[in-house]
Amino acid sequence: MGGRRRRKLNLRGDVYVIGEGITEQYYFTHLKYLKKYKCVVKPRFFGKADITQIDKTVEKLLLGGVNVICVFDADVSERNATEKEKLKQFRQKYQENSDVLICDSLPSIEFWFLLHYIKTNKHFSNSKAVMKELKKFISDYVKTENYLINNQWVEQLKQFLDKACRNAKSLEKCEGGSYSNIYKAIDKLESK
Repeated sequence: MGGRRRRKLNLRGDVYVIGEGITEQYYFTHLKYLKKYKCVVKPRFFGKADITQIDKTVEKLLLGGVNVICVFDADVSERNATEKEKLKQFRQKYQENSDVLICDSLPSIEFWFLLHYIKTNKHFSNSKAVMKELKKFISDYVKTENYLINNQWVEQLKQFLDKACRNAKSLEKCEGGSYSNIYKAIDKLESK
């Protein structure tokens, strides 16, 4: 039989971080290295994915008996009724599954980065608005692969990781503002 051999997932108990884009991919790749987290972060589990694609990846990984951390921006679901319904169904599908951890941010992961410096639940309309505020603390931050591939920006954020977790947790019950659940991923990775 020709062709590629398919590797079978048999990694019971491993933690896989999957997500939506290169920012999430590089952030968790750098954190894994800098904090010595025991998790799997692979480029093929990131990309311009929507909730439907993320759900398919989760289903496939769960067949291998792994734990899955899903990291994505919730801004599209705020602007699009169809995406909002998909996100609602995705959350409901996995809310009782202890092997799946949903870590979304509104409007984007940059809000999580901002929480490393300030405690706010201000409603930011989009990631550009958050990035404008974030640049007060990381002046050279840009959402390009050339920037993200270098781990210095995560090294800088890492110094304030505990503060970001505290800020995100304290804002969890606030309604109507921006939010990030990435602290749940950090808590899980810290406990491994």
